Amino acid sequence: MRYALAIGAFLASIHLLAQQDSTRASIDLEQFAERMFQLQDADVNYEDIYESLLLFYTDPLNLNRASQAQLASLYILTPTQIQAFLAYRETNGKLLSIYELQAIEGFDVATIQLLLPFVSLEESSINQGSLMQRMFTENTNRYFLFRYTRFFEEQVGFQPDQENGYLGDPFKLYGRFRSSRRDDFSYGFTFESDAGERIGFDGQPAFDFTSAHIMIENQGPFQKILVGDYQVQAGQGLIFGAGFNAGKGAETVNTIKRNTLGIRPYTSVLETGFFRGGGIALERGDVQLTLFGSRLLQDGNIQTSESVDDFEAFVNSIQTSGFHRTPSELATRNAITETNVGGLFEYQPNRKLQLGLSGLRTTFSTSLLRTDRPYNAFEFSGTTNTVLGSFGSYQWQNFNFFGEVARSSSGGVGMVGGVISSLSQSIDVAISLRDYDRDFHSFYANAFGEGSRTINERGVYWGMKYQPSRKFSVVGYYDKFSFPWLRSGVDAPSDGSEWLGRFTFNPSRSITTFIQMREEIKETSVTMGNLSELQPTVKRNYIFNIDYRLNSAFSMKSRLQTSTFQEAGQFSKGYAIVQDVEYNIGRWRFSGRTALFETDDYDNRQYVYEKDVLYAFSLPAYNGQGVRNYILVQYGMSEAIDLWVRLARFSYRNQDVVGSGLDESQGPDRTELKWMMRWKF
Repeated sequence: MRYALAIGAFLASIHLLAQQDSTRASIDLEQFAERMFQLQDADVNYEDIYESLLLFYTDPLNLNRASQAQLASLYILTPTQIQAFLAYRETNGKLLSIYELQAIEGFDVATIQLLLPFVSLEESSINQGSLMQRMFTENTNRYFLFRYTRFFEEQVGFQPDQENGYLGDPFKLYGRFRSSRRDDFSYGFTFESDAGERIGFDGQPAFDFTSAHIMIENQGPFQKILVGDYQVQAGQGLIFGAGFNAGKGAETVNTIKRNTLGIRPYTSVLETGFFRGGGIALERGDVQLTLFGSRLLQDGNIQTSESVDDFEAFVNSIQTSGFHRTPSELATRNAITETNVGGLFEYQPNRKLQLGLSGLRTTFSTSLLRTDRPYNAFEFSGTTNTVLGSFGSYQWQNFNFFGEVARSSSGGVGMVGGVISSLSQSIDVAISLRDYDRDFHSFYANAFGEGSRTINERGVYWGMKYQPSRKFSVVGYYDKFSFPWLRSGVDAPSDGSEWLGRFTFNPSRSITTFIQMREEIKETSVTMGNLSELQPTVKRNYIFNIDYRLNSAFSMKSRLQTSTFQEAGQFSKGYAIVQDVEYNIGRWRFSGRTALFETDDYDNRQYVYEKDVLYAFSLPAYNGQGVRNYILVQYGMSEAIDLWVRLARFSYRNQDVVGSGLDESQGPDRTELKWMMRWKF
């Protein structure tokens, strides 16, 4: 019977077979990420999203070994689909064919098509040869890449006579080496110097930022042993919120729930938000214990004051820009030592129930003391913070319940929880509630919410997805939130709401269209004479998009997006008209864009995703009046070497200066050149 199911599923989906072979080679990961997470905003870490997808693509997830958390981290399957898959595998054993997925309840052709590029049934060579042999002979996911970026127009900061100007050259350098095999090992290093930062200056490393790691997995009782730079993701992100967290967007159901992935290598070039040291994960039966320690130098402007009791030196905040281009920026470099000690305890007696405990103690070498402003009254101050929490999830029939609660040294509490359910094969719903106290302090949190930090917020979120057929889908969410204490620019407790709706129509395999609407209402302080009062600001966004593939080599995308902004009786608007073209021939791949935009002010800036070189994600703000063009060329020189060249240009109307401060350049244009080489071993 089992073989009959596999054969039947294969025959029923044989039209997908040829597509799988070509999809593995030609899938557009950028387009996939854009489609899954259509709400584009500067606050979202798209590079993390893109890199996570790319890792799954280059090293596919083995369905016969994949854990519940790994499947969930793709954000393709609903919790009900994951449970159905795990139950099927538990009952029937290993899958014999990838197309056996169609025999599992809740798996339709559209879902399988999304899943195919990121999964396989191939067994890795974990048991072939010694660990050292595998680490140095692995050739399926080992590469080195180098990237160069610069602007053509001279910026003020690079002029020789500029006082307190940039000390380095006007180009950015980035490089990365990595070798990895899923569930076995990973090692590599990353380096970067931003434009204006010196390379190899006295007493400092050759590059402004360097990062490295080595991780081995599944060695005896050790599930993981990691040394170097790393992140931790656990529970719903109240204490450890690293990694692939997309937030609110066009995927309105699956992305509200975080997944516990534990300790994982850090390979980005953001110079904060990670740990540097080492950690281990031990696993025995249903129990897993993770312990780690970190010591990291952070940037900060150390000040002294005789009026501050108990300490003489202090900093107002940890600086996160990572820039060290000017003498004043260099003076803040590595001024503070941050020490972290933490751990996780997880208990999972079955695939439906997961419980966990987590904790983190952070110590700074210099006290933090926020600027004396009313909205900072409940911010963290001092040298040491401890945050402890518990998390869990439970699957009951078609309902997946999840939540986490944590408490910091200040006594502040953070809570978040919710439920995701598949009411039918065509309807998925989600509800999430959150309550983060105004004095809840968790430095590595990244829980679901409206604000950029997990503090001073309450809210309830409803999400829905309705897909009656492969051609039609309707998604939407409504989020109601409040801020119990003051915020920067808001002189009283405030509230707001946000909703999004999107209708997608796929008339054929070659054409995809959608219409998306979004409204966000937030209260802000408006000065009326000598008084300040709260008034709502209303921002509305509208997008119409159509993708059409004329043949296997040529595709186009057209988009119109507009916005309006209302505040204190003032009304402003903006729009962008975008035309993309892509053409593939042989080893060449060409992508280009022409965009016309006009906005009344910065509140109506238009974020439009742009294709970029590998491991880079471009999301510039189209603001003002002008035209944006870019062309991206990729050339597969050989099986081992790929080259990218990208030229992008803003041409503004009615202005003779671009940028401000040290970034200012004369003339109406801003032109960027970027080239990259990847060498696959």
